[in-house]
Amino acid sequence: MTNALEIKGLTKRFPGFKLNSISLELPTGYIMGFCGQNGAGKTTTIRLIMNMTKRDAGTITVLGLDNLEDELTVKQEVAVVFDDTTLIDVWRVRDVEGAIKPFYREWDHDAYQRYLRRFELPPERKIAELSRGMKLKLSMAVALSHNARLLILDEPTSGLDPVARDELLEILSEYIEDGTRSVFFSTHITSDLARVADYIAVIQKGHIFYCGTKDGLMDAFILARGKPEDLTETLRDSMFGLTIGKMDFSGLLPAGQSNLLTPQMVADQPNIDDILVYIAREDRHHE
Repeated sequence: MTNALEIKGLTKRFPGFKLNSISLELPTGYIMGFCGQNGAGKTTTIRLIMNMTKRDAGTITVLGLDNLEDELTVKQEVAVVFDDTTLIDVWRVRDVEGAIKPFYREWDHDAYQRYLRRFELPPERKIAELSRGMKLKLSMAVALSHNARLLILDEPTSGLDPVARDELLEILSEYIEDGTRSVFFSTHITSDLARVADYIAVIQKGHIFYCGTKDGLMDAFILARGKPEDLTETLRDSMFGLTIGKMDFSGLLPAGQSNLLTPQMVADQPNIDDILVYIAREDRHHE
């Protein structure tokens, strides 16, 4: 089965930041959450996938096509929704289809109208007059109306109210139901990942810390706690984001090293938030 997205050795240098030879794979028919702190490289990666930024090294394959050699075909097959709308403020909602339709060979008028009704978008309202949530819904209506097989979203639920977030996540689940379409979305809202993501890629300061199944991420680590006097040198060297207080310590331990724990210590399964927090602490310890 062809992967929906393959990235190998992708590198991009900026002053003060480097996307450092990242690699990941998203199998067709699934949702991958792309998470990490602000500034970790999520938006840069998406811009490189769409060839909006020139890479320094690496390859990107989208639906089996090279994103440079087959750029025009790739952009017919991919729909992208960024955090900020790219639609013109003075357009009215009813004007959008006429402006966007000519760019896509498989534009589906009926699908677009269904999404406008579902999202309750007023045709006569100017885009500048729409709320952030309504702008996102309009961008989603456009993205979902040209039979794209890969949907890429950059922080789609940031700033949305719970009802709007719930509706968007439901749409993403519906989108992949036929097994031929896939979603790659960046977010720092881990409850969204827990709800709909099948795979997760964690990026930290331009490096891929983890890429695999959601369950595999949480099974890969133990959140360990104990008293400072129980912390051995071997355990100290094995933990991520080790934090030591007067009364206790805590940190992430690779599950394969659980033999380092003693009966006096507490071992829990971390959630996604825990993992992101502790790997961020690890970086701060080494700055």
